[in-house]
Order: sequence, then C-alpha cells, then structure tokens
Amino acid sequence: MTNPAKTLLFSLLLLAMATPLAAGEFDRMVIPRVKYDGGGDWYVGPTSMPNLLKQAGERLNMPVQADNVAVSISDPELFRYPMLFLTGHGQVRFKDHEINTLLIYLDNGGFLWVNDSYGIDKYIRREIRRLYPDRELVLLPTDHPIFSMMYDFKDGLPKIHEHDAKPPAAYALFDKGRMKILYTYESDIGDGLEDAGIHPNDTPEIREKAMQMALNILVYVMMQ
Repeated sequence: MTNPAKTLLFSLLLLAMATPLAAGEFDRMVIPRVKYDGGGDWYVGPTSMPNLLKQAGERLNMPVQADNVAVSISDPELFRYPMLFLTGHGQVRFKDHEINTLLIYLDNGGFLWVNDSYGIDKYIRREIRRLYPDRELVLLPTDHPIFSMMYDFKDGLPKIHEHDAKPPAAYALFDKGRMKILYTYESDIGDGLEDAGIHPNDTPEIREKAMQMALNILVYVMMQ
C-alpha cells in the first residue's frame, strides 16, 4: 500500500507548485502518447493513460484531464506537456527534424517514458542513440527512488506481461543529473493499465502492480 506520509508530501509539493499561479492558469495534467513513423502501432492501448490519470486524480488529488491524447513530435502543442508516453510493437523511426525537436523538448525539462509493448527494443535504442549519441541508457538499480516514490517495489520493475521469458528491466538516460528518458523493457506496464478484461491474463493483482508502478513514475517525473 502507499505510504500516507509520501502521499501527504506529494500533495504539499503539488500545492506549492500550484499556489503562485493565477486562478484558471494551472493546467490539468495530460500525458499524450507519441505518434511516430516506421509502421509500429503507436495507438495501442488507448485506455492506459486515461486510466493512469484517473487514478492520479483519485489517489493523489492531482488535477488531471483523463483523455486519450496523441501528439506528433512536430506538433507545436508538444511543449505544453511535461511528460510523453511512447509505446507499441515493432518499428519506431523519427524524422531528422523530429530528432531536433524532441531533443529541444527533453533539454528544456520534458520527459519521455517509453513502454516496450513488444518488439520495439532495437528500434527505440537506435532512435535514442540518434538523440544522444554521447549518452547511454543505464539499467536502474532496484534501490533507485523511482521504485519507492509512493509504492515500494523492492525487486525493481514488476513483470506485468510475459514476452520472451526475460526479466523486466528499467533503463534510463540521464543528462546533467536529470532523468530525461525512461525505457521500461520486458514488463509492459502499459498493458496492465488498460481497462479490465482487455487482457484476460491480467488479474486485478497484476493490474494494481502496473498502476502503482506507473504512479511512481508519474510522481518521480513531477518531483525530479
């Protein structure tokens, strides 16, 4: 279960963030999915982000807009969002100008969460190398704060959906002390966030693990 002290701390921090803003100016949290080229199904799991945002509103009292929003990297609206979600199966490819825009977005406080639905590993690693050729994805240790922000995962990233019988792994790209990209591999957190019944093997316990881990990620992004 979540730690009440952690919930209170996050609520106070959220209040502190909102207080200086004039009434009506505090945008509700939206996590859009990234539309990309290459043939991969960027649109898979349309209920995952709305369900995460609903729970963020209910459990953390965050002001949210629980809609399924999609944005291309070239969309001027991109810079409105503090966090992006990219998922799918298969090929992911960014155009050259999208690489430049995404780099500007990430270097100016943006965050990208990549969820491997299955089959995007070699493609997303290639695209991340194009973004940061002098940086490497690093495996997060089980004691990294992202695994204990609101809910404790002593063994690190939970296994939500079985792919190739490989252990789940969370990789991150850091630059100037800040995590800019999180890549969740062989876990498929997004799968567990979808509506009940979409994936028959996702028991309520598995879906709760996925939700808790996703809330940890969201809180980490808001607080780093």
